[in-house]
Amino acid sequence: LFLAVCAVGIGGTFQYGYNVSIINAPTQHVHRFLNETWTTRYHKELNPDLLTLLWSVIASIFSLGGLCGALIGGSMAIRLGRKGALLMNNVIAILASILMGISFPTGLFELLIVGRFLIGINSGIGLCVQPLYIGEVAPKHLRGGMAMGSSIFLTGGILTGQIIGLRELLGGETYWPLLLSSSCFPAFAQLFFLPWFPESPRYLLIDRGDELSCAKALKRFHGSSDYRREMEDIQRECFAVDGEKPKKPWQLFTDRGVRWQLITVIVMTMGQQLSGINAIYFYATYIFKQAGISAEKIPYVTLGTGACECLTALTCGLLIDYVGRRYLIIGGYLLMSLWSTVLTFSLTYQDLYWWVPYVSMASIFAFILSFGLGPGGITNTLTAELFIQSSRPAAYMIAGTISWISFFTIGMLFPFIVNGLKQYCFLVFLLECSLVAAFIFLVIPETKNKSFLEIKKEFHKLNFGRNA
Repeated sequence: LFLAVCAVGIGGTFQYGYNVSIINAPTQHVHRFLNETWTTRYHKELNPDLLTLLWSVIASIFSLGGLCGALIGGSMAIRLGRKGALLMNNVIAILASILMGISFPTGLFELLIVGRFLIGINSGIGLCVQPLYIGEVAPKHLRGGMAMGSSIFLTGGILTGQIIGLRELLGGETYWPLLLSSSCFPAFAQLFFLPWFPESPRYLLIDRGDELSCAKALKRFHGSSDYRREMEDIQRECFAVDGEKPKKPWQLFTDRGVRWQLITVIVMTMGQQLSGINAIYFYATYIFKQAGISAEKIPYVTLGTGACECLTALTCGLLIDYVGRRYLIIGGYLLMSLWSTVLTFSLTYQDLYWWVPYVSMASIFAFILSFGLGPGGITNTLTAELFIQSSRPAAYMIAGTISWISFFTIGMLFPFIVNGLKQYCFLVFLLECSLVAAFIFLVIPETKNKSFLEIKKEFHKLNFGRNA
């Protein structure tokens, strides 16, 4: 089971974290490449406004690709199977890597744009299908910890991208095309390792009706003596689904039986993206400068933020099946509200006392730790747990779409929010985190050690009224 999480993670959420991270390092080198290419092609200097526009397109088209990936990820998981969709997804990553790698020697910056779009599609599919696979192969007493594998590989991807992007490695002027095309290595790794593992047993029995392959897969994952309990659980869910075909995303919006599960996923997904974690990374460089850290050393301090996220994802993975989902996610949002308040005060009085920048710096790390401990990892875990087999792929498509739209929106609006509100932007995030915590407290039941059918029954009263 552990090795299966690693095999799906390396080519899944790792790719998302890695490709979000590596684009920051070669910014100046890509600017120079765009200028030189434009001058060679059109014999005139590239207009600064057009340069900014081209760079914005290269950076943000990744989100558009991610949105497209989220929209097709669920359908791929239904048609090709969870494992088949992940394997096919690597072909997109390898193609994207080739296009980004040859953009510099060919002098075609358009290939860079297409490559970033394709790697966005790869990330969107991975974010949709990987948690689906892990959630379906995990026994209920380990489901939380295994589902956190998605978050651990995502944060691991961010940290790896930050390290590989250092100027001493591939972040220098000579090697930046190699940096952008290096996402082919996780893809090749998954193509090598994943075929050794079985398809999702739930998919094999409930979607394909292949009981023999399901039993064989369960024996591989749980051992020949312990697989029967899981087999019985899948058979109960198969009986409850009663041959129902996998639903389309728009069918979930009209299905009263999943109304509150869907509202919960939408609120949690938007809450995760709009929680202020992007603001923290935006302010990090400024705060590190104020604390007296030289510009050359800031990339190394920034590694600390990536390491923080990775550490809390691992911690959350160890705690989730003992503490439960509700305590961790509510606690995470409440702690983020607290650190938003501290940051607002410390940024306001940044120049008043010499020690205030260090309070801001500590608050940044504390905010990241709080995010990783709750919202960062548990959101994806709960998406898998709140739906039964027929609704789960569609739920991930909706969650993915909401996530990428929120990611794109905050990327577009965030500079204006910061310019308008300055440090008081954290008061907006304080309100948002508090409201999401209140919603989770009032609506979401604890899902620890419960089967998918038991969780569905918990929501039955909410969906159909107390007398149902």
